[in-house]
Amino acid sequence: MFGVIRPCQHGMCTSLFKEWMAHLCGLCLTLRREHGQAARLVTNYDGLLVSVLVEAQRPGGSAHRTAGPCALRGMRTADVVDARDEGARLAAAVSLLLAAGKTRDHLADGDGAHARRPVAAVAGRLAGRWDAAGERTGAAVGFDPGPLRSAALRQAELEATPGLGLLELTEPTELAVAAAFAHTAVLAGRPGNAEPLAEAGRFFGRLAHLLDAVEDYHDDRAAGAFNPLLATGTTAGEARRHCDDALHGLRLALAELELAEPRLVHALLDREARRSVDRVFAGYPPHGPGGYPPGQPYGPGGYPPQQPYGPGGYPPPQYPPGRPPRPPFPVPCFSGTLSCASCGIWQPPWSRWHGRRCRDRCHCTRRRGDGGSGDSCANCCDCSGSCCKCDCCDCS
Repeated sequence: MFGVIRPCQHGMCTSLFKEWMAHLCGLCLTLRREHGQAARLVTNYDGLLVSVLVEAQRPGGSAHRTAGPCALRGMRTADVVDARDEGARLAAAVSLLLAAGKTRDHLADGDGAHARRPVAAVAGRLAGRWDAAGERTGAAVGFDPGPLRSAALRQAELEATPGLGLLELTEPTELAVAAAFAHTAVLAGRPGNAEPLAEAGRFFGRLAHLLDAVEDYHDDRAAGAFNPLLATGTTAGEARRHCDDALHGLRLALAELELAEPRLVHALLDREARRSVDRVFAGYPPHGPGGYPPGQPYGPGGYPPQQPYGPGGYPPPQYPPGRPPRPPFPVPCFSGTLSCASCGIWQPPWSRWHGRRCRDRCHCTRRRGDGGSGDSCANCCDCSGSCCKCDCCDCS
């Protein structure tokens, strides 16, 4: 779950983006305070969602402080969530435990450099260190690391079991994220939110697992590694339908929450999650209710709808060769932060400013009304021009 939510500044209004950055930087600084500089490597977009959920449920919000200059913020100070806040510490514990599980999964699959013994030995020790650190931090806020640990073990067992369905393979991730989301209700003193948060966590965990599988499809196929889409013969259209169903369930679960400040939660888990699905499936053939009629154009790239692999002798599902390139860093958290730190000169591949001239990419020189500095409603509209209706400005 290292990159489902990847907000860019142009996709959020300015006030929401600053709130999101406060949680991102707060998570990074909490990891440093609790476990040293090296622990900051596990900072990720999705782990900080638990910090966002804790603050959204508290009438008074979370504790904040002013952080010192940071290179990833262009050597500027910033308002961040305090490292002593329970939400930030829960986010740190979840990030460490997830990073440990992800590393062990790579070791089990022998992915890339992890197939080399020296690298595997170092990665194994690092995973053990992260796991122990996550347990300590989780215990400090009353979080049981058992669901996250058992999810990794259960996942390995399911991957070794033939004949399972796609949603059976995503179940461990769903339960792990559900446990983390539900514990935010405990920290915020909102026990009535525990059940809908667990439901939201299950759908978000399913979404994270599926999007990760789609992004890794080509690499896993080339390396012979396990991929749930390959193992179950799931086509791109079927995977997209499961993602759309998860988005719908996530939206319904969010509607049941009692939140003191719901704007950032809905922006991340509704609009940005939907944007992430569109980004990951960009270039894949769309899937209408009835698919494409025989003999009709198949959309961008001309890819025909895939047929299931079965007794009829259908070939394995073929995915389009192209996909959005990943950020240039192994930890996705830096991709959005770097855009901010460089005044927008570096833009992630899914940004509408990617590949544009420097004058257009830079927040300082971009003209008013088009995402430039000085415009109070600079970032209220998404790429399509439709207002996000975030109620934080006068945009309508």
